[in-house]
Amino acid sequence: MKLILTSLCLCAFAFSQEPSANALIDSKIKAKISGFPAHVSIYAKNLETGATYALAADEPVRTASTIKFPIMVECFAEAAEGKLDLAEFIPLREEEKVSGSGILQDLSSGREYRLHDLIMLMITLSDNTATNLIINRITANAVNARMAKIGLEQTRSMRKILGDGNNLKSVPSGISDEGAKPENKKWGIGRSSPHEMGILLEKLYHGELVNKTASAEMLEILKKQRDHSGIARDLKDIVIANKSGALDALRSDVGIAFSKQGPIAIAITVDGMPTPDWSPDNPGELLISSLSEILIASLR
Repeated sequence: MKLILTSLCLCAFAFSQEPSANALIDSKIKAKISGFPAHVSIYAKNLETGATYALAADEPVRTASTIKFPIMVECFAEAAEGKLDLAEFIPLREEEKVSGSGILQDLSSGREYRLHDLIMLMITLSDNTATNLIINRITANAVNARMAKIGLEQTRSMRKILGDGNNLKSVPSGISDEGAKPENKKWGIGRSSPHEMGILLEKLYHGELVNKTASAEMLEILKKQRDHSGIARDLKDIVIANKSGALDALRSDVGIAFSKQGPIAIAITVDGMPTPDWSPDNPGELLISSLSEILIASLR
């Protein structure tokens, strides 16, 4: 009996001396971002096992185009409530075209596009003009009210996308109540946090965003997203459902990686990079890719 107890004590001692799985992940993440000239914030969770990693995950961040994910959520929610018809047509007027990502800016004015197609363009090609047409229809205030109803305090749509040659005075309807506050100008088109984006992804995976049917459809749209510079860069055999965002000093990506370890929700923001780099090998994109690989391999 004494021998058994001694063996148990030794085992317990040996286990207590081993670093936890989270500490091992943290050491790998910290080693990867050490010396990187920008602020990095992360939230990741295995949506089956519950294993979680967070780094500055509750700090507010600029969303860039990742705010288009919550905008899509509002569209599907209003459609489920009968307020919106995803099959309705919305005209493209010349004055609504904005520069940046997307293809609508180069297409003929006067044509009409189904709202569902605009959502597809907003997510898969991050189309800025499509995004503005959608905000015209649902309003940024409605997006923010929905996020508050879900329980998210940071995730807010601030305004429409301005593009070159546009200004706030020409699109007053595109500014939300949150965006009109002077202290929120610094966030650009949106604000969130990695944790809150992770919450949205988790609800999406479990069919809790609007309803199971809407969640499944939104998930399929995110899987069609064309930008694979971040999370999906080196994950050739893993299905990714994600939405990326980019600014001169920022790269961000939020999505679910359907890995052998389970579905991993990942939200990473890299902000404050000193030199704009719009090449596919932007250092922020490369870092997001490396961090995602660590998270996917480690969160079991």
